[in-house]
Amino acid sequence: MRGRAAGETEDLHHAAARPLPLEPQARRRRWERPGPRGQSATRRDGYLPYAMIAPLVVFIGALAIYPTVLTVVEAFFHIDPLSPPDHFVGFGNFSAVFSNPQVRQSFANTGWYVLFGVALTVCLGTGIGLLLQRPFRGRGVILAIVVLPWALPGVVEGVIWSWIYNPTFGVVNSVLKSLHLIGQYQLFIGTRQVESILLIALVQAWQITPLAALIVLAALQSIPDELYESASVDGASWHRTVRSVTIPLIRPALAIATVEALVMSLNIFDQVYVLNANATTASSIMSTTYFITFQNLNFGQGYALSLLATVATVLLSVGVVKVLYRKVEYR
Repeated sequence: MRGRAAGETEDLHHAAARPLPLEPQARRRRWERPGPRGQSATRRDGYLPYAMIAPLVVFIGALAIYPTVLTVVEAFFHIDPLSPPDHFVGFGNFSAVFSNPQVRQSFANTGWYVLFGVALTVCLGTGIGLLLQRPFRGRGVILAIVVLPWALPGVVEGVIWSWIYNPTFGVVNSVLKSLHLIGQYQLFIGTRQVESILLIALVQAWQITPLAALIVLAALQSIPDELYESASVDGASWHRTVRSVTIPLIRPALAIATVEALVMSLNIFDQVYVLNANATTASSIMSTTYFITFQNLNFGQGYALSLLATVATVLLSVGVVKVLYRKVEYR
């Protein structure tokens, strides 16, 4: 008993001599090394994230911010290499743009592009997302095929669809004639305004729809299965479930998909340039800006038209977000 008591006394002495564990704050202060001018290593490490993102900030500034500022400034100057020198004209470029009948025609055409493009993209993207929501055999292959048009450049898509719409050997003419819907091959793009815009908007929607489908599919995958089970127990049909459960819960995704389609439809250029060339029948704001700037060499009006397109894109995008976006909370 005496030896046991002596051993316990010795353990108590060792425990008292052992240093107590440091608190987190004290432990951090212990390992801080004084830096220059009394600055600690922890404080120096705080600048590391800013140093790592600095190249990206510089890149974005050179690629986006600087051209935007330049466009805003140069839109109020007369810049024409054929009639120098450059001088300040105020809102003269904007008044000249609005008085140009080709520009007014391009604004009307772009409105049709937005109407057709956004409607087709959101409807098709939502439908494809609903079809791919549940796993099935071959789902990965179908998803890869769906994403393929999104990976193709706009010019390549324009060339492919120019073969499809070709008035001599195009697939559309061949199918319509075999179905006895037309008597002879026809020229579809460049003759009638709405028809030309609809066919070009179909090409644009073919490119944007995969992105909308992926956005909607990601939102569908986040919906808990318990909600569908509850709807099934209540006797709701598939259409009622989609209308009352699915659509309200994917409204943020629908808002994002709509904004993406809106921005790309407002700035459509590649497909119009390849399929419509310089005809005014289906010209867009971007194609008209290109021809005014680089064909007529009137850079001042080109800057002004680009600025108007940018402002219209921002305002419409903000409006769509305000109308469609709703925060979703699962309780």
